[in-house]
Amino acid sequence: MQQSFGQLIRQARKNKGYSQRDLAKLIPVDFTYLSKLENNRAARPSEEFIRSLAPHLDLDEEELIFLAGRIPERDEDFLKKNYQAMPALFRRMQENPDFAQKVFQEATQPEDEEEQN
Repeated sequence: MQQSFGQLIRQARKNKGYSQRDLAKLIPVDFTYLSKLENNRAARPSEEFIRSLAPHLDLDEEELIFLAGRIPERDEDFLKKNYQAMPALFRRMQENPDFAQKVFQEATQPEDEEEQN
């Protein structure tokens, strides 16, 4: 089962042994905002906030940004340059899980493995 942004943050915070108040002091942000995020009652957090939060929880910033429903700013230019192909790509990946799995495998394969294949 896929975790929501809030569930992942809560679990990572607990794994690190932080209370919401402890973590809020590190970011810094009001602990009530963390509570709202963990309970999926806050608006989508900004990329800047996610990048400040992720290192304290040993989470990957980029993955967390996508899980929050955002696209990292550095990826926006690529999407804009290829905007006409994006709807078809996303639709094909949703309709064909095998195709999506191949794309994900290629994308996450280390470059040195690509050169050997």
